[in-house]
Amino acid sequence: MRVIPLMTAAVVTAGLYYAVIERDALLAFARGEQVSDETASSDVSEPTDASATTAAASETVAPQAAGADKADNSGVRVVALRSTARGIDSAVVLRGQTQAIRQVEVRSETTSTVLSEPLRKGAQVKAGDLLCKLDPGTRPSTLLEAKARLSEAKIRVPEARARLDEARARLKEAQINLTAAAKLSEGGFASETRLASSQAAERSAVAGVATAETGLETTSAGIEAASAQVAAAEKELARLDILAPFDGLLESDTAELGSLMQPGSLCATVIQLETIKLVGYVPETEVNRVTIGAGARAELANGRNVKGKVTFISRSADPTTRTFEVEITVPNPDLAIRDGQTADIVISAEGSKAHYLPQSALTLNNDGQLGVRVVEDDMTVGFYPIQLLRDEASGVWLGGLPEQADVIVVGQDFVVAGVSVAPTYKEVSQ
Repeated sequence: MRVIPLMTAAVVTAGLYYAVIERDALLAFARGEQVSDETASSDVSEPTDASATTAAASETVAPQAAGADKADNSGVRVVALRSTARGIDSAVVLRGQTQAIRQVEVRSETTSTVLSEPLRKGAQVKAGDLLCKLDPGTRPSTLLEAKARLSEAKIRVPEARARLDEARARLKEAQINLTAAAKLSEGGFASETRLASSQAAERSAVAGVATAETGLETTSAGIEAASAQVAAAEKELARLDILAPFDGLLESDTAELGSLMQPGSLCATVIQLETIKLVGYVPETEVNRVTIGAGARAELANGRNVKGKVTFISRSADPTTRTFEVEITVPNPDLAIRDGQTADIVISAEGSKAHYLPQSALTLNNDGQLGVRVVEDDMTVGFYPIQLLRDEASGVWLGGLPEQADVIVVGQDFVVAGVSVAPTYKEVSQ
């Protein structure tokens, strides 16, 4: 008969016995505590039925056991953090980029060749500075011709007025002759022929007045047409000088000497960076928390932190992303912030109370809810679902907890609600 298998079976049986039946005594022995003879005898006298043992093992904590743990301080040892809620601004966090407050592509409005030397990109320009000078060609001659036509039209005005005065005088004479002929005809001193001739002369004089008035109006219209031609010629000459619309930087070289410019051809791109915009997109669930004038801060990709205020909130959502555009104006006097840099933006919103805890304190309950476990007043474990308000590198801001809470930060994954604990406390590091 082999002895080793029998000895192995005996050792395994003993181990299982102490692991299942004598579990409390084994744990007490592991903690270095003394087990009373009464407790040991009561443990030995317990039934060894398999179903009873399984039921006892599945129970979390019985009320009598909880009282015994509290009495002899044998609860599960955990580390708890004494935390007090603090006020924070419940900020809206989004990602965006920087944009120049102004950016204009200055283009030609006429056709001609460039006569000026190009300015190189990066150069500072002031409003009204010459960017591109174009060849005038025959435009000065066109202007002189338009001015000559205007002078000619103006000279014709006195002649037209004189003709109108002459026509009115003839009309008055014809009306007097017609009146005299009518009276003589009534008295039988003038013939019907003379009366008819006076009437015809009067009608001819009326037509002459109308013709003279039309001539004067035509002369006035000629003046207006000539004035328009002069203005058009002057405007065409003005288009030969392409000027900077505002103070800024050249983002591109101006057009090269000798280049043929046509309407719409690019002369230069000018941007203004003394003030810069941070542009981001807010989800529709948080857009109502953002207000005009709210303070904002941002961290750029190069690590620089900037501050500004919200100056624009879109009233129309992007049809694809269902987000709303938000613009934040930031001073940039040293031009250190460039156009198109990535920025992590934080916009201040209405404040609330929250606890600042390490991320490791978060856990899940049996229902899959995210929360934290705390030490209640009776030294048992409680579970609180939380609201994650803000996530930072060194911790998280949580809502949904009481004003003061002893949050378990070590051992929270080894206890459940209702279990007695023996906590060791530490204060929150500021």
